[in-house]
Amino acid sequence: MKFKILLALIGVNLLQAQKFYFPKTAVNDSVILEKQIPGLAQQVIPHLQSVKYKPENTVDLMDNLFRLQIVAQDYKNSLTSLTENRKLFADNNMGDYRYIGFELYALAKMEQKENSTSFSNALQKVFNPKYESLPEKLIPRLELALDGDVKASRKLLKSLLDKQKGKDSIDYRTALALCKSYLNYKTYSTIKPQVMQLLASKDNERFITETKDLKINGNTLTITIVRKKENTSQLPVILTNNIYAGPIDGFFGKRAATYNYVGAVVNTRGKRNSNDTNNPFEHESQDIYEVIDWVSKQPWCNGKVGMIGGSYLGFSQWAAVKKVHPALKTIVPQVAVGIGIDYPAQNNIFMSYMLQWIRYVTNNKFTDEADFTNAVKWDSIFTKWYKSGESFRSLDKISGKPSKIFQRWLDHPGYDEYWQKMVPYKEDFSKINIPILTTTGYYDDDQIGALYYFKQHHQYNKNADHYLVIGPYNHGGAQSFGFTYVNGNPIDPVARISIDDLAFSWFDYILKEGKKPEILKDRINFQVMNTNTWKHVGDLDKMHNSSLKFYLQDKKNTSSVFNKPETRNFTTQIIDFKNRDQKDIYYKVSKKDSIKMTNSVAFESEILDKDMIMSGNLSGVFNISINKKDFDTDTYLYQISPDGKSYLLSTHIVRASYAKNNQKRQLLEPGKTEQIPINNSYVMSKKIEKGSKLLLLVGVNKNPNWQINYGSGKDVSEETIKDSGEPLEVKWYNDSYVEVPVYKD
Repeated sequence: MKFKILLALIGVNLLQAQKFYFPKTAVNDSVILEKQIPGLAQQVIPHLQSVKYKPENTVDLMDNLFRLQIVAQDYKNSLTSLTENRKLFADNNMGDYRYIGFELYALAKMEQKENSTSFSNALQKVFNPKYESLPEKLIPRLELALDGDVKASRKLLKSLLDKQKGKDSIDYRTALALCKSYLNYKTYSTIKPQVMQLLASKDNERFITETKDLKINGNTLTITIVRKKENTSQLPVILTNNIYAGPIDGFFGKRAATYNYVGAVVNTRGKRNSNDTNNPFEHESQDIYEVIDWVSKQPWCNGKVGMIGGSYLGFSQWAAVKKVHPALKTIVPQVAVGIGIDYPAQNNIFMSYMLQWIRYVTNNKFTDEADFTNAVKWDSIFTKWYKSGESFRSLDKISGKPSKIFQRWLDHPGYDEYWQKMVPYKEDFSKINIPILTTTGYYDDDQIGALYYFKQHHQYNKNADHYLVIGPYNHGGAQSFGFTYVNGNPIDPVARISIDDLAFSWFDYILKEGKKPEILKDRINFQVMNTNTWKHVGDLDKMHNSSLKFYLQDKKNTSSVFNKPETRNFTTQIIDFKNRDQKDIYYKVSKKDSIKMTNSVAFESEILDKDMIMSGNLSGVFNISINKKDFDTDTYLYQISPDGKSYLLSTHIVRASYAKNNQKRQLLEPGKTEQIPINNSYVMSKKIEKGSKLLLLVGVNKNPNWQINYGSGKDVSEETIKDSGEPLEVKWYNDSYVEVPVYKD
């Protein structure tokens, strides 16, 4: 018996230590590499679908497979796998532009072999029919899809090869990464110059593109105008204000033109041809008014202007309506940044990411993609700051490049006049009388911001003509189209809609007296996940018609966590801010799944005896007492499904001292029982199946991705580990509750 067990263990170890032959001479010799890498890909392919290595969803599986097949020179099957990947990625051919560079490379390789021609001739021959076969609405996406970063892919390839120096074998994961990075470099270094010229030639047949520099408020702003050649009469203009200057300007312009509008894309101060100072968010409310004025008077404009865009571009539209220009007839803010609300601080807690983003948009006249996407670099910077115990204000210094913008933002920890002047504030919303369509998603990083504007507009303008569409979309999906999978899980077919089509059908409705989009049956239009249905209500509060109060109590001590406890007690949590080498703690959900719960206390509900639709956002109150003057709460609500998988339903963080008023800090009194209201959590609408449980994690925000609030009462940006004093002690009273919104038919 012992011998059999030993053999079994040896077999497991051999599987875990799977190695492939790959000669060390291939590392420094490109000729040998070229000969060896197809064989390496052929060795890796059979392992891709094994239990040990198979990706969680089929989209990722087919993604890896088609790449390996190209490297293995199995071009025909690679195209079949790529087609399957696209079908799984998005319905209704919305993803048919995806990875088109690899497709053109494979097609050209096949053409080259079949007709014994040069690769250049082969690429030219396959490009035209591929371009012509695409749906017109995908044409604007081609430039972005083909704009592969040759320099970055070469750098990654070199780093992977360097790790193989002196080795004649390679493990599975490194082999997969090497094959993929080789393909990226090989494809784009081979096709990019020629294919971009071919695309430009095709675009010139279809579009008229002009770039102008405007003098606005004493500053230079570059504007790109795109029109369809066949549209010779005056048209409404769809304007986008874009800080992310680069190829995406062409996409926005061509997209509008494809939908039979004039596309106009203006870059912010300091971008593209502008030598002015780039201070993100600060000047849009003044500059866009003047840009609209100029645009509305041009011979290709019929006097009507609409605006569209997501994230920063969504914020820009709210900045534009702080003072509405008469020519601006509608805006479509998508996943709009709530400046001062959810970025650069969420509920008054600044995020480390803000420095990474500042560099992204200010390092040069365009966007610094290489720096922004260098996850290893930024993780290292944030970790170095966290380990150092220095103040959050020192983060830019630790990164090696001080930032005036970063420092200026930190000077405004409350929602004060600095933030208020950038977008409409209170009574400003009452003067916004143009129609508006907002889109966001349950997984959108800026959902809180998008909904802030929506709620404020309806609060101060009772006649606001403002619609909301919200569904199972992430930050990218809610400004493009509904992906089949979000966070690794499939979304309902009814939610897989084109947000582009929705937005431009809205423009047709407002600017061309077209038909109202069918989905807009009421002010709030939301998709209930796991039901394959949309619902439509007139008020956000009507997304639910009941609720469950989840009390902070152990299910072992109560018949139900949803019943108010008869006896008041508390759960004590201790957080040592001086401990920077803390190991992560996980809550074991099942054999299949576990959830990180470092710095959290877990409360699990009983098993639900019937289906429940959670719809809306968490509210409630934490009754707590602490031994300090402040702390930052961190809350997560999960569904644990009957099959043992976890699904994140909602999150909430807030600085306790700002929880009651985000403009004015109110420090807590140590030892005194205080109430912390739960506001501005993430909205979700999802059917939770019978047999599920709810898992509630409540705790303290302490990690490298956010400011650390040591509780001294000083400006949190100035606090250091020296201010931490004794460990934080939180008493979470069991009459605290998180109110879960429920929709009942």
